[in-house]
Amino acid sequence: MSVFTKVTETELADWLQAYDVGTLREMKGIAAGIENTNYFVTTDRGRYVLTLFERLPARDLPFYLNLMTHLAQRGIPCPLPIPNRDGAIMVMFKGKPTALVTRLPGATLTQPDAAHCAQVGAVLADMHLAGRDFPDGLPNPRGPQWWNATAPQVMPFLDEAAQQLLRDELAFQAAHRSAALPRGPIHADLFRDNVLFDGDHIGGVVDFYFAGVDAWLFDVAVTLNDWCVDDAGGIDPVRARALLQAYHARRPLLDVERDEWPAMLRAAALRFWVSRLYDFHLPRPGELVHAHDPAHFRRVLERRIAEATALPWVD
Repeated sequence: MSVFTKVTETELADWLQAYDVGTLREMKGIAAGIENTNYFVTTDRGRYVLTLFERLPARDLPFYLNLMTHLAQRGIPCPLPIPNRDGAIMVMFKGKPTALVTRLPGATLTQPDAAHCAQVGAVLADMHLAGRDFPDGLPNPRGPQWWNATAPQVMPFLDEAAQQLLRDELAFQAAHRSAALPRGPIHADLFRDNVLFDGDHIGGVVDFYFAGVDAWLFDVAVTLNDWCVDDAGGIDPVRARALLQAYHARRPLLDVERDEWPAMLRAAALRFWVSRLYDFHLPRPGELVHAHDPAHFRRVLERRIAEATALPWVD
């Protein structure tokens, strides 16, 4: 979440008159992330997050906003989109599709322990189960089709070894995408900066704007690759087992998922290596922009390839 589009207090106060949320008291740009323009918004009646979508197609936004509404109504601690007085949850502001959602309590963690990872595993399983009857079917926008389309754009920035690693992994993944894996809506970006802890408990799961329909196991792999790794990209077995066991207790993992687990961990690492390469080497101008170092997920991918026989699993 970054600031690409500047919004003044006067502009926002005028825009909020279309909503039944009270009078603007404070606004603050959010500097984390790289996809959209985001502001914290405080009125005399509540706290919200304003998002101006910079790159996401307007045709896909109802999927994200309706999914959040669907999950929130089923008890998942995620933002609830706020409709304006006409009932619209997506409107135009400053020439961009825009949404206003509730702001959830808590703060992000940088050094989670096993207990934190267990809560994340449990809430991830709950999200998957709650989304089973969600009717929309937007495919994962950062899935294999996107990797293969984006890789040629970043190849010129890589040295020979990195180019070979990327080519080899794309070929490997093309042969390891089982249609038998259980699937449904996934968050697809459940990193530490997208989970808020309010004291010892999760206060919210945020930023659903990479969500789509894909294998649930891919979502588990994406999550574990951030919550349960060290700086060198290796898996912490204590945290990983806590996350997987908590997930498994809510939504039992199948034998086919166990078989595909090593390849799916590699797929999750590849997805974020490619996206970080793209954002690092082909950035967009913005007032507050934070592009992540792609080298971390290259290390993660290399470790997942090297350690495929020693990955943690549930008992």
